[in-house]
Amino acid sequence: MDAGFIKEFFKRNGVGMGWFLIIAVGFWVVVLIILPQISMFDFSFRNDLPPPEIGGPKDVYTLKNYQYLIFGADGNPDGYNKTDLAVFGKTLLAAAFVTILDLVLCYPIAYYLGQSTGGGMARLFVLLLIIPYWINEILRAFAFRIIFGDSGVINEMLMVIGIIDNPIDFVRENIALYAGLGYAYILLMIFPMYNVIESLDRNQIEAARDMGASWIKIHRRIVIPYAKPGISSGCTMVFMLSAGALAAPQILGGPSSLWFTQIIYQWFNQSVNWPQGSAFAAVLLVTCIIIVLGVMRLFNVNMGDIGK
Repeated sequence: MDAGFIKEFFKRNGVGMGWFLIIAVGFWVVVLIILPQISMFDFSFRNDLPPPEIGGPKDVYTLKNYQYLIFGADGNPDGYNKTDLAVFGKTLLAAAFVTILDLVLCYPIAYYLGQSTGGGMARLFVLLLIIPYWINEILRAFAFRIIFGDSGVINEMLMVIGIIDNPIDFVRENIALYAGLGYAYILLMIFPMYNVIESLDRNQIEAARDMGASWIKIHRRIVIPYAKPGISSGCTMVFMLSAGALAAPQILGGPSSLWFTQIIYQWFNQSVNWPQGSAFAAVLLVTCIIIVLGVMRLFNVNMGDIGK
């Protein structure tokens, strides 16, 4: 950050507002993000000790919390932590599925909103998307539990139509969970794409149509490459939040469904083993970051593009 950039920043925002932005963003990044993560990583390399022994000779750094995730408890007959690793892999795959599902559902909506002329229908559409989020996330999750229940709206409608004779257990099949997660973060997918597509010159699309290009080719050659930063931003937020979700898996997950964050919650709050829970949380965080950076590199997207 050179002196010219700082001078232009204060010139554009004013001295008071400029310092407020710097202090507010610095507090957000350092105090609320960096320091808690550093503390979590420090905990993950510690032994689980009673308070009187913390800081004593037994309070040394160790890798056993990470080893437990891979190999399980001592004397494990399987040789590795089969249960936790399976849940970890399933959580990442499910988060990727929710991300792809939201992308497929939200791209047409974002394109319509971005390329509309800003009429009353578009404003009404945006309002209808936002209003449900005035309700608490937990209440929305319970609403999905009711909708997908054995006597819920979907099962009752399917039986009235005659498509099914007996209710489908959407909760046990995790359909309710995936639908609830996809709905919970749908705005985080729509609005980044909408903000980018809105700035796309409509003349490019009209020119392509005049030259005989199909709608598929127009989106593949013009719209999607232009909207790539918004798509990357939306996918990143949905994937990270889905992998780290807790309320929706607790409420909408079936009896045999277990999310990796639920295991982390159990270590922190039921077993009261903060070092072990911190190690599991650190592995989830680092793995998600590596996946996101790898996908961004695969599709030739950098952080600067997302920040536009």
